[in-house]
Amino acid sequence: MTTARTPNYRLVGAVAILVATVLAVALVQGWGRDGSRARADQPAVSATRPATTPAAVELGGTDLAYLQLMVPMNDSALAFFSYLDTSEAAPPALRDLAGRLAGTHRAEVGEMRSLLAAGNVVEENIHEGHQMPGMVTESRVADLKQAPAAEFATRAATLVREHLAQSVLLSKGEQESGGSDQVRALAAGVERARNAELAELAALPGGSAAG
Repeated sequence: MTTARTPNYRLVGAVAILVATVLAVALVQGWGRDGSRARADQPAVSATRPATTPAAVELGGTDLAYLQLMVPMNDSALAFFSYLDTSEAAPPALRDLAGRLAGTHRAEVGEMRSLLAAGNVVEENIHEGHQMPGMVTESRVADLKQAPAAEFATRAATLVREHLAQSVLLSKGEQESGGSDQVRALAAGVERARNAELAELAALPGGSAAG
């Protein structure tokens, strides 16, 4: 299909494969089973849902896969940012960055949960216990806490960078393959935020991919 822009077909192809893979895993885990949609008398679970009910949103498979993966990814990152923000082992600049990242991530989670509610979908962490790319798991944080002091900053920055970079890839995939204008718009905002955050991280000692 011809569009007004000239995409990087190699990147688009890789992202499309990534999104298709994530969606396939999601379907195996049960997104297509009966009860995946909320009943009219069963509100979606959300601690941050706005007081007003959002307008209805039609969520396609890729949209749902994106939201159902990004919510736990952001939640796991928020727990890590909270740890970094108070860790004496983390350099002050990294603690400051973690505090700023926490603010943007909380706002995003609120939007994502609102979209799930608007799509009449019950929130469910189907990736709990999975070692998903970009997920800052408890085991990885436990390993970091055991790292030598001289390696802490670099290893912590690696966890942050991997999370941010994976979020960019998933957000690109949603924009290319998603069916909901609202979710695609959210993904575009996440991509912009993550690229800016990656630039901030790279400016810190040990924050670049090269270490």
